[in-house]
Amino acid sequence: MVEDEQWWKLRHWPFIRGNQRTVRKDEDGNEREWFPGPEPASAWLFNSILNKHADFMDNYPEPTVLPREPSDEPAAKTLSAVLPVILQYNDYEEVYSDNCWDKLLHGTAVYGVYWNAEKENGLGDIDIRPVDLLKIFWEPGVTDIQKSRNLFIVDLVDHDLLNKQYPQFHNKIDGSPIDIAQYIYNDSVDTTDKDLVVDWYYKVKAGSKTLLHYCKFCGDTLLYASENDPMYRDRGYYDHGMYPVVMDVLFPEKGTPAGFGYVAICKDPQMYIDKLSANILESSMMGTKKRYFVSTSTNINVDDFMDWNRPIVEVEGELSDARIQEIQTTPPTDIYLSMVQQKIEEMKDTAANRDANSGGSPGGGITAASAIAALQEAGNKASRDMIAASYRAQTQIARLCVELIRQFYDESRAFRITAPNGVGYEFTQLSNGPLRDQPMMGPQGPMMSPGGELMMRRPVFDLKISAQRKNPFSRMEQNERAKELYGMGFFNPEMAQQSMLALEMMDFEGIDKVKEQVQQGQTLLNIVQQQQQQLAALSALLTGGAVMPQGAPGAPQQANPAPAPQNGSSGLASGIMASQTPMTSYGQRLAKRSTPSMENRSAAAAPV
Repeated sequence: MVEDEQWWKLRHWPFIRGNQRTVRKDEDGNEREWFPGPEPASAWLFNSILNKHADFMDNYPEPTVLPREPSDEPAAKTLSAVLPVILQYNDYEEVYSDNCWDKLLHGTAVYGVYWNAEKENGLGDIDIRPVDLLKIFWEPGVTDIQKSRNLFIVDLVDHDLLNKQYPQFHNKIDGSPIDIAQYIYNDSVDTTDKDLVVDWYYKVKAGSKTLLHYCKFCGDTLLYASENDPMYRDRGYYDHGMYPVVMDVLFPEKGTPAGFGYVAICKDPQMYIDKLSANILESSMMGTKKRYFVSTSTNINVDDFMDWNRPIVEVEGELSDARIQEIQTTPPTDIYLSMVQQKIEEMKDTAANRDANSGGSPGGGITAASAIAALQEAGNKASRDMIAASYRAQTQIARLCVELIRQFYDESRAFRITAPNGVGYEFTQLSNGPLRDQPMMGPQGPMMSPGGELMMRRPVFDLKISAQRKNPFSRMEQNERAKELYGMGFFNPEMAQQSMLALEMMDFEGIDKVKEQVQQGQTLLNIVQQQQQQLAALSALLTGGAVMPQGAPGAPQQANPAPAPQNGSSGLASGIMASQTPMTSYGQRLAKRSTPSMENRSAAAAPV
């Protein structure tokens, strides 16, 4: 890991040189290490890791809690809204970013999920922070960290701060027999007045249950032990019984919960890229710097000859090409430049960081934005696989957070969450009441075991991790898809049936919302068509009673016809015209109630 950090910082030439070094004396006679030739440090490895980190941040995780039983649905909705807020309180985006660097460089990122009793003014809250892989120790040979019998996390703490935190051990804490590896820092790190404090987690069996206990010590001084604490002696330090760490592995190895990263697989091509570049640069420098063969019989003033500002150089004896001759160098051919380019292509293929993945044109005459976006999507398989592995680790982190809420959220807490419509915010309350063990209810009331004990159930939730926000290319793709569906008539209510058949064969994010909108459009169209049929029937009935002239065969006779309106227009005609105009919602309800039935059609057709 220490060497990986140097490769990441482009300070890898000491590892390339190895023991090949020369000691020479400088002008003052002091011996100094001399490195022959240029030492270029190209950033191809750096660029590969940089692009992978950008993929991780474009898919920042967001947890969603799903219930397994209908009775747990309100608690699941509250947890889904509160968990992102808890992560935000812990500056989790920064923690996630830092651990993504560790995962790419070293192959393993370690998250610590603890309960910090000092947060929230002593009320306590969840604490999520990264754990340095150099400071964590597990049982050799295990692949799952939860199967290790012991887990140790060490840290250096100032001696005076440790005495203030544990005054009962004042001046009794002294030294530590453990030594840990350290990174190569630019600053001078003084560890003389620091003590190595060890957090020891271990599991013990208590009947059929596994308890997790916690011990903190420094040297041979025991600072705290949960087995000596009456509150945790019988239940364990954490009720969930798991180590409070989650390891996110990039490339796994057998026999260890850790893995290896991109530096391990890419530093070999990076080394040869820089070696070849150094040789080519050295050859170019030799070709651009003139040197001469000079016969010893030719007396030349070397200082004047080397000083290009002197117009005259004195020479004793005869000058000729045989006595003074320029040293000719052969420039490197294209085959060596091609070899460097091949190593660069090898680096891109090894790191799955082709030009399309980096946002550049892949060549081959491809210039269309949609084609480049398709190539990027196809080339991001490796990134999607890494992100999926990180999401599995995020699921474990969210599960530990839910278990800590179940154990420690005795008091109800208020959280400000974003409103469901995305505009503004609202407040919600959360406590561990709905998460605790609850009695199992049957048709006759609480269920009892054969031994006469009350049967309890613990609410269990499923966790789903999804990307919180999309990168610009994903948003552009979704916008183009929406315009394409609109242009093909998918949102036309008259084509709803065909649209639903096509949507059933598609799969994209947000498809359920699109299906819902299409179905609503179809339902609205059916309602409008039914209302139009009712209006047409009413208009036909009214028109049939108005246009038949009085006295015509078959027309009903009136003894005392109603007087015509004073405004000169027929009342029936004005009613018919009004029925053809769009009605308000109240008018539609009134028309539906007043639609005549077929039995009373003759009576309804009679003149008023």
